[in-house]
Amino acid sequence: MVRTLVAGLFLVSISLATLRPSAPAAEPPAAEPPAAEPPAAEPPAAEPPAAGSRHSEPATTGPGSEPAASGPEGAESGSAKVEGTRETRLAEYLNGCKFVGRFTLDGRDGGTPKEEEYTISRCEKLPAADMYRMTARIRYGDVDSEVPLDVKILWSGETPVITLDALWIPGMGTFSSRVLIHRERYSGTWQHDDKGGHLFGRIVAADD
Repeated sequence: MVRTLVAGLFLVSISLATLRPSAPAAEPPAAEPPAAEPPAAEPPAAEPPAAGSRHSEPATTGPGSEPAASGPEGAESGSAKVEGTRETRLAEYLNGCKFVGRFTLDGRDGGTPKEEEYTISRCEKLPAADMYRMTARIRYGDVDSEVPLDVKILWSGETPVITLDALWIPGMGTFSSRVLIHRERYSGTWQHDDKGGHLFGRIVAADD
């Protein structure tokens, strides 16, 4: 009987153990969020260039920025700025120069061409297009006189051409001519009333 009682108690303990609720399974720990990366450092603001530094102003090119060929040639055409530059350079070139050469007379094939000399003591560009004012001392034959002249100088490509069309010169008469200037030389034609011919020579400094 005691054995039967013990067996009963054992069965009761087993039944109570099966009825007890089991503990919930432990959930895995939640993954920690990744650490936030520090913000990238911003580049320092560029400081403005100091006054007078190389980058304070855009570089500009002036008339003397490139080596120029001897004489007024060398400036490209195509803009008002370049046009003004080459006209200014031409006036500077002619200011204080001397044309030294010879001239021929049509119909006189024999003999040596006669000497001539034109000294331009002053030359300036006038406001009118292609017009220049010169103070010139003209010497040829028996003529030796200094006169003010307003002359037209046109351009054939990059070559200046002194252009006179029936220009009256005080004390000398009426002249027409075409005289081109190139690399310290001049050459062209002249006409004085019913006489005319060719002229040519070198361009030098007036004090030479």
